[in-house]
Amino acid sequence: MFKKRTVRDIAVKNKVVLLRTDYNVPIQRGRITDDYRVTASLPTIEYLLEHGAKQVVIISHLGRPTGKERDFSLEPVAKRLEKLLRMPVYFQTSGKTIPSEPKIVMLENLRFDKGEEAGSASFAKKLIAQTKAELFVQDAFGLVHRAHASMVAITKLLPSVAGLLLEKEVDSVTKTMARPKRPLIAIIGGVKVEDKQPLIDLFAKTADTVALGGRLGINFNNTAGNVIVPLDYVYGKDGEPYDIGAISTATIVDLVKQAKTVIWNGVVGKVEEREFAEASKVIAEEIGLSDVTSLILGGDTSSFVLDLKTHDPELEYTLVSTGGGSALELILGKKLPGLDALPNKAK
Repeated sequence: MFKKRTVRDIAVKNKVVLLRTDYNVPIQRGRITDDYRVTASLPTIEYLLEHGAKQVVIISHLGRPTGKERDFSLEPVAKRLEKLLRMPVYFQTSGKTIPSEPKIVMLENLRFDKGEEAGSASFAKKLIAQTKAELFVQDAFGLVHRAHASMVAITKLLPSVAGLLLEKEVDSVTKTMARPKRPLIAIIGGVKVEDKQPLIDLFAKTADTVALGGRLGINFNNTAGNVIVPLDYVYGKDGEPYDIGAISTATIVDLVKQAKTVIWNGVVGKVEEREFAEASKVIAEEIGLSDVTSLILGGDTSSFVLDLKTHDPELEYTLVSTGGGSALELILGKKLPGLDALPNKAK
């Protein structure tokens, strides 16, 4: 059970609500190429509007700007949100007090101010003064492993609760890890063993089988009996292995067919090149068409799976996470400052 207070536990009627979302989406030439994080935030926004919030002021970040850079403006996101909600979204670029008339307002990229990543209390106070917010809703699951101003400092200044997306993601991961239906299969892809070693070590103890993909198996020193490595690869013209081969793919597919729970982090090939995306595609399709509890974690893996879903709507997954880093740190039992800062439900 999710232990933190949520929007369901507090009155929002006639209140100005400051909503932290994760709209760090890919944008090319001013156009969003993947709006999953935007669509994932809609249930919380709609809940606030349906329950009479006076105004919803949305704050987010985009990328890693070094100052006020046009390429990192959230304006394209505001336009996309406007289309998804089918109602106006007032985009505020300046630090001036926002007008009270618009029902939905979006502020410019938080990271245009250095105070955001510094966790500045004064920056948090400035946001409150600008927006006249009376309540803070934290819904940026992908950032709760950071102690930024909009993650922690602001919770000390306003009544604060979790949004529906944050609740869903934390609940899905913690419940699955605490009481997984077995067999539990973990699929871990990637390039560097040292990056994935903590995750491999954890699942070597908790999963029934751990299947490695990508280049992990090449340099992995297998000391756990339930960890399997690729037996064959697909090589590029330069002689480098860029995808796992048919035998290794079939082995993972067979494991998925037997599984009751699948946790997948890291594509198993160089999927940005179509010829090396076959194994990941076959595995994703098997998971999506199987009756298993499935957690898809990590930015590359989530994006890959979501792209497949656009071409095959029949693919279904229990959770396609919006926050790879946060999800992995949650699984590993690490502290999540943005989550810890929220008050617990009353006992």
